[in-house]
Amino acid sequence: MPYNMSYDKDNRLIISDIVCSCGSVHNRPTQDIYVGSGIIYNTAAYIQKRLSGKNCVLVADNITWDIAGAKVSSQLKSAGFHVIDCVLTRKERLEPDETAVGEVFLALQGDTDFLVSVGSGSITDTTRVVAARANLPQVCIGTAPSMDGYTSSICPLTYHGVKIHRPGKCPEIIICDTEILKTAPMDMVCAGVGDVLGKYIAKADWKIGRIINDEVYCDVCGEIVTDALGKLLDNIDEIKARSDKGIRLLTEALLLSGMTIMIIGHTRAVASVEHNIAHYWEMMQMFKGRPAPGHGASVGVSTLLVLPVFKRFADEDLSALDLDSVRKGAISRESRVEWMRRAYGPAAQPIMNENEGDFLNWDEQMRRVTCAQTRFAQIRQCIDEIPSLSVIEDAMRRLGAPLTPGQLDIDTPLLNLSMRCAKDYRTRYTLFKLINECGLEDKYLAEYPLD
Repeated sequence: MPYNMSYDKDNRLIISDIVCSCGSVHNRPTQDIYVGSGIIYNTAAYIQKRLSGKNCVLVADNITWDIAGAKVSSQLKSAGFHVIDCVLTRKERLEPDETAVGEVFLALQGDTDFLVSVGSGSITDTTRVVAARANLPQVCIGTAPSMDGYTSSICPLTYHGVKIHRPGKCPEIIICDTEILKTAPMDMVCAGVGDVLGKYIAKADWKIGRIINDEVYCDVCGEIVTDALGKLLDNIDEIKARSDKGIRLLTEALLLSGMTIMIIGHTRAVASVEHNIAHYWEMMQMFKGRPAPGHGASVGVSTLLVLPVFKRFADEDLSALDLDSVRKGAISRESRVEWMRRAYGPAAQPIMNENEGDFLNWDEQMRRVTCAQTRFAQIRQCIDEIPSLSVIEDAMRRLGAPLTPGQLDIDTPLLNLSMRCAKDYRTRYTLFKLINECGLEDKYLAEYPLD
């Protein structure tokens, strides 16, 4: 195994002995990550062990304040810390947007020594980007096993309704008390499972990126994600029961997945076309003034949507492609701009600005198609490593997780657009890009017609 995972006597998770020959710079995890029952009462001691300074801003929302924020704030004050409580109060679910980030920034004082986030994805990411910009340490108190972002160094945010990603820093201290995590609503537990299951698609797409574009693939990050997925699928019933074992294993799967972002410096191992679809649904619903579906639930459902496309492509005969027809169907720059504006609306220009590499010339498109024809056996092998749709669907069904877009209030027009434009959200290579470049999109997505 290219890494080792263990715990010390203080419930601190240790990842060590990372061995990889991929050639990339690997950031060795140095954070203090604690997982255990009742450990929230050790928060002050954990902080005193690692950080200097007594002045902090504690960030929570009106829900997580009641779950753990008030308790942590009181404990820190009793231990001699000066705490400014920044409670982001919302009638609906908190969005990690420019308003939330601004509120936290305004809570900072000239003598603030560190920030404490109490929550899951939205609170963690809002606090993380502020901590990075202010160059301050962050302490993270997890309240739900709902996403892999506790150990991430990337911040998924919303800016003027557009989903963006900005660099941040992994919190110096992460505390995951299983007694708190297992009280999270079942839909948040399902979200965590959905977020992990999407890694099957992300890992396959990363390998396909290596095959087509000679992209660097990190074996140790791939192995970490594989282990996380295996632990999760082997313990679905324990997770459903929210037992100590089940919640710990789900938490470990999420922490390990997120840790790959810290190790390799990007989200390639954990997010691809399935996340693109989820982000698209979230953006478009918000643009329409509708509640956005939960991210993890969206990732789980989108994984079920794209997995059959992968499995079908494994049986494709790329040698039969009519390259003249493919060239005639190649999209011009002007047509691509028009398509992006249709598909992404207000988000189109920011996305295009950040993804100039998606404006292909024919020589590059032809290179990719030819490469896929030559190396198709390798592509098939990547796809064959993904479990069958029935395995993933059964796990989600046993949990009671959403299985269809309709259960997330995603209507047919939005669904169809998302399946067609998910490839366009990032330059990051995916099987969906390859299908499009081979002129096969209409064949594979015929059940998702556009108006």
